Amino acid sequence: MIPLSLGEIAEVVGGTVAGDRAVTVTAPAVLDGRQAEPGGLFVAFAGEHVDGHRFAEQASRAGAAAVLGSRPTPLPTVVVEDVRAALQALAAHVVARLRRGLTVAALTGSQGKTGTKDLLGSVLSGTAPTVATIGSLNNELGVPLTMLRADEATRFLALEMGARHVGDIAALTGLVAPDIAVVLNVGQAHLGEFGSRAAIARTKGELVRGLAPGGTAVLNADDPRVVAMRSLTDGPVLTFGRTECADVRVLDLALDRLGRPSFRLRTAAASVPVALPLVGAHQALNASAAAAAGLAAGVPLDVAAAALATAALSKWRLELRDLAGGATLLDDSYNANPDSTRAALDALAAVEGGRRIAVLGEMRELGDTGEAEHRAVGEYAAARADLVAAVGEAARPIAEGAGKRGVVLADNGAAADWLRGLLAAGDVVLVKASRGANLDEVAAALV
Repeated sequence: MIPLSLGEIAEVVGGTVAGDRAVTVTAPAVLDGRQAEPGGLFVAFAGEHVDGHRFAEQASRAGAAAVLGSRPTPLPTVVVEDVRAALQALAAHVVARLRRGLTVAALTGSQGKTGTKDLLGSVLSGTAPTVATIGSLNNELGVPLTMLRADEATRFLALEMGARHVGDIAALTGLVAPDIAVVLNVGQAHLGEFGSRAAIARTKGELVRGLAPGGTAVLNADDPRVVAMRSLTDGPVLTFGRTECADVRVLDLALDRLGRPSFRLRTAAASVPVALPLVGAHQALNASAAAAAGLAAGVPLDVAAAALATAALSKWRLELRDLAGGATLLDDSYNANPDSTRAALDALAAVEGGRRIAVLGEMRELGDTGEAEHRAVGEYAAARADLVAAVGEAARPIAEGAGKRGVVLADNGAAADWLRGLLAAGDVVLVKASRGANLDEVAAALV
């Protein structure tokens, strides 16, 4: 965050100051008072069930200097009618102030966003100071919070952008027009909200339409819906993927005994080996996307490859953990949709071991296709796992699709108990579901 007095903030967001206008904010903005930093800004929302203004004193104890809210608090407060709009306006102002020395890379896709953003963050930070989205804070609040972490030293800003409705990404690019727009894929995530894949494609394409003048689109050459987004920009385009026409191409892909990929990335000018410390063949494609975006930002291919070799992903994304008794856990419990679950099942099958056990929960927001998609995932799982456990009644079609290999477990507690009594040395267990299913509870019970 660049230093701003409350008087300056109020002028930017159209608010008034309750308290000392000279108080200066010097640290990032947060929504959780416990996460406030010395000199930071606590953003208070008055929700239906929780009123953030009540936690201003908690934020003060953590070091917050001021509050942005809809009414005065015990801390000096910038008071506005619409806190979300004010947060976004402040973020847009800060990044505009920094724009001359800042390259903004934004990334979207139906799956793989967070992992690829993590890889891109590694590629960029190996060259210059970089601010990247933490975890999956990719919505109308998360993006401006990330933007507000940038300061005068920041040279790269890597923003993950998510969407649940047509227009969501356009709204985010309205806050900051990216210099680099990465589109990974058009899949089925939030299909129930969007209504069709065509609507999903239009929404992902908003990122390309929102590019800054002369900005570069980085597109997945393996996904026809993404490649078609070439037509949405007059600027330069870089492609990535395994297909022969990709500008940054994945070649010679192989997996080690833990399912970690090694491969070559080839461009017209160079070819470099890459070995990822991550599980899953799909990570090679994500790495090629990160390398392509790095090239667009001026990061040489060999420098990107070196950064990828030491990259780490956000929590609960195919984390490989050794369990007591000699079993292995693949914790991919953060979120799930049909495509990402298939990728995780492929990763499970690639890890050497004894029995392979897939513990899968509900994949949400699939609309009318939900039951059929769950059943299809069960069929896919049965070809890659020895046992397929569906956790919760909503996930029952997974077990039905898995046939004789399927079992239904009532809830997370039942799943943890079942695994404790089942796992033996050499077994490999995958845990995956949509965030609302909280299957991280099952993974935590095993560790």
